[in-house]
Amino acid sequence: MACYLCATLFSEHTINYMHYALCHLSVVSLRKSPSNRSEQVSQLLFGEVVEVIEKKGKQWAKVRCTWDHVIGWVAMNQITPITDKEFQTFSEDYSYCLDLFQPVYFDDNMVPVTLGARLPGFDGLKFEFNGKTCRYTGLAVEKENLGPVHLLKIAHKLMYAPHQWGGRSPLGIDSSGFVQLVYQMAGISLPRDANQQVFIGEVIDFAEQAKPGDLAFFENSKGTISHVGILLEDGKLIHCWEKVRIDPFDHFGVYNHNLQRYTHKMRVIKRLIPQTEILPLDKKETGATSNVTPVSPDQLAMFD
Repeated sequence: MACYLCATLFSEHTINYMHYALCHLSVVSLRKSPSNRSEQVSQLLFGEVVEVIEKKGKQWAKVRCTWDHVIGWVAMNQITPITDKEFQTFSEDYSYCLDLFQPVYFDDNMVPVTLGARLPGFDGLKFEFNGKTCRYTGLAVEKENLGPVHLLKIAHKLMYAPHQWGGRSPLGIDSSGFVQLVYQMAGISLPRDANQQVFIGEVIDFAEQAKPGDLAFFENSKGTISHVGILLEDGKLIHCWEKVRIDPFDHFGVYNHNLQRYTHKMRVIKRLIPQTEILPLDKKETGATSNVTPVSPDQLAMFD
């Protein structure tokens, strides 16, 4: 399927010379070294753009993610070269997919895309890329119209997504990738890994002072930050451990009822967003700007 798509929608640019590229498949592995056996350090989602900094033969490209500066190797047939002008446009003008899974159609073909995928220049019905008209009929909102007020709803969209090292999608995600994607869609950029994310924000001294949307960081037996989750109301935490799940949380850490023990030792709580900007799940959304499109006049209202 991937090779066929490359030959149809994305074959008009030459792969021999590029500074920037766009991910044209659902989810693409970003690897530590140029090998399919290499560790997955992160993932690219449909519509995300990268800077190409090195090539190895005709198979692999070393790229830098423009939103978190993660560097890794990606198969060249899974990205499409774009011009400098397209890079600027696609980096600034895009909408986020809000459905867990929904296809992008072009001609008689389709690409399934996931929550958090980007639709460059989307007008509510379609977008143009590489001379093709691509159609999307699912829920999508311009990035400017998502914010902290939607953070907890975005997080709950990913419930039960399985754990995958380096993952960033509903098909597989890790704890820091989960937090990064949720915050990114809510308009806040974070580093890729928990041991980098922990340096951002205001320290909250006591677990009792924590509010929904705060980040809780946890350490392993060596004292290294190894896990992160998003705090909810009523002493609960949504995080990815085995899968995206909700567990009880207190000043000791995360408690697992099934195992009857604490699974993660709490290190620190950080606040990145003023609490006036976060809306609890059990309250009606307020203060959000609707994205009126021909598809739906109230896409944000449907986002639940």
